[in-house]
Amino acid sequence: MEEYLWHKHKWPEGVRKEIDIPKEPLFAMLDRAADNTPDYPYTVYDGQSWTFREVRDDANRIANFLTSKGIKKGDKVAIFLPNLPHYPSIFFGILKTGATTVTCNPAYKAGELNYQLKDSGATAVFVMDHGSFTPVAYKAIEGTDVKTVVVCGMKRFLPKAKAVIGGLLGKIPKSPYYKEGITFFYDDIVDNYEPKAPDVQIDPDELALILYTGGTTGTPKGAALRHSNLVANVHQVYEWVKLSPDDVPEEQAGRIQRGKEVFVGALPWYHSYGLTLTMLLATELSCKLVCIPDPRAGKPPLADLLKELDRNKGTIFNCVPALYAGVVNHPNVTKHNLNSIKICTSGAAPLPPELAKKFEEVTGAILFEGYGLSETSPVTHVNPTTKKDRRFGSIGLPIPNTIARIVDVETGTKVLPPGETGEIAVHGPQVMMGYYNKPEETENVMREIDGKRFFLTGDIGHMDEEGYFVISDRKKDMVNVGGLKAYPREIEDIFFTHPKVKMAAVIGLPRKDDPSNEYVKAFIVLKDGETATEDEFIAWAKDKMAGYKRPKEVEFVNELPLSQVGKVLRRELRAAELKKRGMA
Repeated sequence: MEEYLWHKHKWPEGVRKEIDIPKEPLFAMLDRAADNTPDYPYTVYDGQSWTFREVRDDANRIANFLTSKGIKKGDKVAIFLPNLPHYPSIFFGILKTGATTVTCNPAYKAGELNYQLKDSGATAVFVMDHGSFTPVAYKAIEGTDVKTVVVCGMKRFLPKAKAVIGGLLGKIPKSPYYKEGITFFYDDIVDNYEPKAPDVQIDPDELALILYTGGTTGTPKGAALRHSNLVANVHQVYEWVKLSPDDVPEEQAGRIQRGKEVFVGALPWYHSYGLTLTMLLATELSCKLVCIPDPRAGKPPLADLLKELDRNKGTIFNCVPALYAGVVNHPNVTKHNLNSIKICTSGAAPLPPELAKKFEEVTGAILFEGYGLSETSPVTHVNPTTKKDRRFGSIGLPIPNTIARIVDVETGTKVLPPGETGEIAVHGPQVMMGYYNKPEETENVMREIDGKRFFLTGDIGHMDEEGYFVISDRKKDMVNVGGLKAYPREIEDIFFTHPKVKMAAVIGLPRKDDPSNEYVKAFIVLKDGETATEDEFIAWAKDKMAGYKRPKEVEFVNELPLSQVGKVLRRELRAAELKKRGMA
């Protein structure tokens, strides 16, 4: 691989700039783990565990069931589930038929799910047996091609005593009804089908996953990812993460340890971040995978997550800033031993440097920020995983086999030099085929630069003189203040340094006298027990940021609207403000 600026300064010692990517279907990692470490515990839920052999057998049974229902190469099968122990068997089982998996947000309402089922052309869907999830799925399949609904009950995955008592008391989740003729049950499938996968030849460059973007900037689009895209990203991430003996005990130094780590599945697996960095990486490395259906569950919220981190001695905790903030500020955090956590990544939303430092103080773990998108499987950049070379506020360096450029915002074709701000463009084996069935949308985000195919990320930033990339903001979130560009992320990071601030979000609002010109408004969530005034924060900001960046309004709120993966939904804040002002 050609040497680029980021290779010349702080490139991590022992990390190759280019690696060989196995040419294999995505489910090969499960088969390999089941062959080499059949009796290792894999999925863990509520104190119970299942081995790699057991999960592989169930995946094969699911593949045989789907094949018996006519599912074949090129078909689409949706998963409408939280992080339950069923998930890996279903995910890999679908792929073993040659079909494409469609992962769906289990918090979606019927209309939102209906859109994805129609857009993808799914013919089957897996759903949790639940009083609301199952009826939502039945409603959502109306007008779609779905002919098979597989209902996944919880009783099989609970400790025997709890399953019996829960059944007697009616506490195990259950749908109020089941539609005849189209409904099948997970338990019946794994009890009655053979644990030998159907004989289907799959090219690694075939479509494996349609992964919908969050839709925070418009109608969700399905990122079409090949088997090879996801396989590549798992190996790229594994090559990158390497702990230094200067930062951790000697026995923990080096790469992620095969067969020894405990991955905590706090992030949803329908999303690329949780899927690749937790579920798939745990599978490739024959490691435990702790299933956390709802990380915010418990009283107070996040109590269950803290309990599972402690009970399972989690070592790898991929998370988002909102959850890190929740852990740091949790009233019971000191009652749990979190010292087993050693590797923490942050992505999906900007990581305020002050929050990162506080989390490390609480846990003793190493936390480093990375970057990626659904369209890139997702990881493209990660900070060096040593304390001396990571840089808070930066997304780090392009990972092996990846080239990144800063290009002009207007055309996306002119490469800008270090220090200049523009749009981040990425080339690498993890970049998607395109948006499913949306050739025009695909063409809008792809550019040819120096003979290579680059994806325009929509994120604005710059590369410094040592090859570190820094994001200013989303292209659509920039605030135009009298022709000057104010970036919400930069302003939010400054607010996070205030001792009273728990969370912060910033939006731009049009001036009444000049709608083409904007000003900044900040929304602040105060830490428990704190009080403050708008004037206090506006005065504080005068010494912290340039005049055009300073908020003209500050509003204190109890919570911020968040996506399922912890992104602050600025568009919802802005839409509500415009409606309130009669400007919608």
